[in-house]
Amino acid sequence: MRPIYLDNNATTRTDPLVIAAMLPFFSERFGNASSGHVFGSDVAGTVREARKCVRALIGAEFDSEIVFTSGGTESDNTAILSALAVQEGRDQVVTTAVEHPAVLSLTNELTRRGTTCHLVPVDSCGRIDVEAYRRALSPRTAVASIMWANNETGTIFPVEYLAKMARSAGALFHTDAVQSVGRIPIDLKRTEIDMLSLSAHKLHGPKGIGALYVRKGTRFRPLITGGPQERQRRAGTENVPGIIGLGKAAELAVARLEQEQARIGALRDRLEQRLLNLGHCMVLGDVNSRLPNTTGIAFEHLEGEAIIHHLSRAGIAASVGSACTSGSMEPSHVLRAMKVPPDSMNGAIRFSLSRETTSSEIERVVQVMADVIASSRATSTAKQERASGTSLPMELSP
Repeated sequence: MRPIYLDNNATTRTDPLVIAAMLPFFSERFGNASSGHVFGSDVAGTVREARKCVRALIGAEFDSEIVFTSGGTESDNTAILSALAVQEGRDQVVTTAVEHPAVLSLTNELTRRGTTCHLVPVDSCGRIDVEAYRRALSPRTAVASIMWANNETGTIFPVEYLAKMARSAGALFHTDAVQSVGRIPIDLKRTEIDMLSLSAHKLHGPKGIGALYVRKGTRFRPLITGGPQERQRRAGTENVPGIIGLGKAAELAVARLEQEQARIGALRDRLEQRLLNLGHCMVLGDVNSRLPNTTGIAFEHLEGEAIIHHLSRAGIAASVGSACTSGSMEPSHVLRAMKVPPDSMNGAIRFSLSRETTSSEIERVVQVMADVIASSRATSTAKQERASGTSLPMELSP
């Protein structure tokens, strides 16, 4: 049976049209975009078109506001470190307790070096404590870095409002929008967001390429120095095939976003409701403000890793949380911050759909999950009975 992939918040399949757009730039159109001859100028023109496509996807006002990077992690690091470097007299960072490791690992390192980093809490639905955020902002805040949507629960943060608050405090505002770009409409022209991170492989583009939006007029210091590429904001020979792939993925996302957003949301809701009917489980995150492709469900008294293992054997890919933290024996930092009950925390599963997900796949997942949960609960009950000594004794042979 054909495998079913519902781990699209970890990565998406590269669209065949994206691959086709990239292929010529590995062979006949192999020039360096910074070269002055025809091989370079031909490629440079296509890079400019890709930049326009990314600008259109996120509603940026100018092509020059798009800086190509290696992906979301580099973009996040660049934005935060740049803000600390250029904001004279401001040496603090404000972020949340549920950010992606690309942000939290950096702020942890900055804290070890003596930088004050405020972690704003969230409530049981994963929503930011706005008043705590307001209190954390101060005349010493260099940057507030708040994700647009959480990668584990799909909860959407009010980043436009939070950006206004940061601006009022004189701080820059950055958002990690890696999970949001291409999945929900974004129009940066209507916001006060200064910087935004995105990654191609979350929207059916290739891995190893992303972008950092830097609003025109924002003071900026590059993370990587060397040559004059990207208007001296990110040195290094341009990853032309990757840039072309990101541009094509952005173009396809713009064309399909409105229609696919509603369809994917409907499939997610169907999957979620059918799983809730199995009982003894709860939806994680803000059900009224989530990415349309994401559902996190916590099953009581079950082990998420065991469920994922059984799903994998049935040809279904899902996850217990962020791919960047998989393999850890510790519960997700997101679920801990949300204070998910211990009985449910270890049984949390994330399903993340894409525009390639079909109705028949959802039906197949529901069927398999019903069997997996029934089997897991039977095993869990037997273990609990053995642990408590309440199981019936076995008859001895004569």
